[in-house]
Amino acid sequence: MARMSPQQRREAIVAATVAVMERRGIAATTVRDVAAELGTSSGLIHHYVDSMDDLLAKAFAQAAGDDFERTRAAVESGADPIERLTLFFATYAPAEDDIGMQLWLDGWAEAARRPALQKTSRHLNVQWHALLAGIIRDGVAMGVMWCDDVDGAAWRILSLLDGLTLQVVAHGAVLSMAQVDAWSRAGAERELGLAPGALAGDGVGMTRDRAYP
Repeated sequence: MARMSPQQRREAIVAATVAVMERRGIAATTVRDVAAELGTSSGLIHHYVDSMDDLLAKAFAQAAGDDFERTRAAVESGADPIERLTLFFATYAPAEDDIGMQLWLDGWAEAARRPALQKTSRHLNVQWHALLAGIIRDGVAMGVMWCDDVDGAAWRILSLLDGLTLQVVAHGAVLSMAQVDAWSRAGAERELGLAPGALAGDGVGMTRDRAYP
């Protein structure tokens, strides 16, 4: 590695870990893989990280956190709750060649065995829920959405989105992302008392732009 400050080295290590995770999956990512990605020794990696669990959690937080920030920024540009919710779907739903949900699938699978990763994925999941619940809460307050349980509705909509998307990631041709997008929007419309087509979009995910094999 080129001469770097300690902080720069840590950032480079995390970035290399993200690259390896995307290529090999979280479970298969090792210190040796990360060192090879950086062209350095495993010893240097161990010098800068407390454990592989912590390193994977930091890398997952960076990759998944970037996705969240892009969606949050898009949502904040919406003029009203309906537009913000439409933007939420447009930026949350991944494209057919997306790796973001593959990382989430890996993260959820590994969370039970890796406490640091579990803590990170839980925190990010709560952030997604809070963003969606905030949109719904504003919509209810303005009288353009109808819902007796905002938090429950947000969890159900997220669960529908994630469950359908994971079918695409895990099982390929069973569903298309266009179907996932359309069904999820329709489910949210029913959940929130909106007219059919109120959240209609183009079905193209804009947030996660990395490709998985």
